[in-house]
Amino acid sequence: MKLTKTVWATAVASTLLVASLSAQAQSKKELVQKLIDMQQSSLENTARGLTENPARQLVAAAQQVIVQGVPEDKREATAKQVDAEIKKYLDAANPIVRASTIKQSQAAVAPLLEEKFTDDELKQLVTMLDSPVLKKYQGLLPEMSKTLVDKVVADARPQVDPKLQTAQTNIRTILDKATGGKLSQQQPSAPAAAKPKAK
Repeated sequence: MKLTKTVWATAVASTLLVASLSAQAQSKKELVQKLIDMQQSSLENTARGLTENPARQLVAAAQQVIVQGVPEDKREATAKQVDAEIKKYLDAANPIVRASTIKQSQAAVAPLLEEKFTDDELKQLVTMLDSPVLKKYQGLLPEMSKTLVDKVVADARPQVDPKLQTAQTNIRTILDKATGGKLSQQQPSAPAAAKPKAK
């Protein structure tokens, strides 16, 4: 009888231990999921950045070609066509990259959080990220960033613009030389000085 009670007690204790460990593991997974959910806007910003960076590069390259190679009377219409293509790309690519980012966050980020943080650390992290003060601070970050960028641009532009123009001119000269003068042939020529009429 005593042996039966011992076996029974051991079985109950083992079941409770397994249930406790299972609940703890589930709890950790829930904490990780909560962290990922809390970072949703950050994940979406990452996705947006992934799609917008190539678009910015396309726009920059197109602007240069428009300025250098498109007749002035066709520049505005050409720029509108380029803008429409960029918008089509962003409208098509943003949802794809957003969905992939959210899906991959489960596969890539969740296991790292589970591995690198204890349950207690995850709870602290959730509490910290859920703080109203932190949310207020994070909400202010875009405004702080824009204010800083505006001030830096206003302060540094007079000194940086001449350097940028010099670099652009030098690069154009290098490229013109390397292409056998093709770039200078593409530039619209300055109107010739009016010649006096022969009498």
